[in-house]
Amino acid sequence: QVQLVESGGGLVQVGGSLRLSCEVSEVTVSTYGMGWFRQTPGKERAFVGAISASNRVTYYADTVKGRFTISRNNAKNTVYLQMNRLKPEDTAVYFCATFPGGGSFTNEGLYDHWGRGTQVTVSS
Repeated sequence: QVQLVESGGGLVQVGGSLRLSCEVSEVTVSTYGMGWFRQTPGKERAFVGAISASNRVTYYADTVKGRFTISRNNAKNTVYLQMNRLKPEDTAVYFCATFPGGGSFTNEGLYDHWGRGTQVTVSS
């Protein structure tokens, strides 16, 4: 069965950095686009960014553009979210998901497999 496991979350100070990992089993990650989403208590899940299967295209939410970078290591079947210059509003549970195509990266309904999330807390 397809499984996605996020890791790398934790507590970090404002302005610091974290790198989240998403390890994928069963699915060959190089054949799928991959997206990252985040959710805070009482809020809807929000799109963070995505990368195409070919690595040719990336797309980020305005709130993280210039600070976050998505990459992948196909040999490890792993996708990463590098987060720099973190802000308190970045505090959330972060989820990765597989994107089979068929529409916009920002359409949450198109993603077909999801991890359980990893907590990121940014404080001063």
